[in-house]
Amino acid sequence: MADNAPHPLHWKIVIDCANPHAQADFWAAALHYEVEDNNALIERLLDSGAVPAELTVEFHGRHAFRDLVAVRHPDDPYDKESGTGLGRRLLFQRVPDPKTVKNRLHLDLHPDRGTREDEVVRLEGLGASVLRRVADQGTAWVVMEDPEGNEFCVH
Repeated sequence: MADNAPHPLHWKIVIDCANPHAQADFWAAALHYEVEDNNALIERLLDSGAVPAELTVEFHGRHAFRDLVAVRHPDDPYDKESGTGLGRRLLFQRVPDPKTVKNRLHLDLHPDRGTREDEVVRLEGLGASVLRRVADQGTAWVVMEDPEGNEFCVH
């Protein structure tokens, strides 16, 4: 890439939800990701008066933002000063309105070949539920919902 060419953008997937901390716990377990630890950043913001205490909660024994929390791939880089991931991330943000229609975007999970049913059972144990099983054009997958009803597929 030439020096004057635009660099790829850093991005994350943001998921609206009612309980961001419960969703982060579910998806961290489902994907084998880590819940981001923003404790040091939040303490700095609280100490400087930049953020009022009512915008934070205790989550897993440390400070967290009340209305948003992210999970990140454990092998990806992250900013040690803020705890913010710099790679593959899902950010869960609290919104006041409930989910009312089918997702326009969803995640597809791809467990190891031959382990789909074991993965479905594991995800059900984490709080997901099966919506339907699909067999189409020589392939098959399971459509599931996370604990807040967001659809995803296990292939």
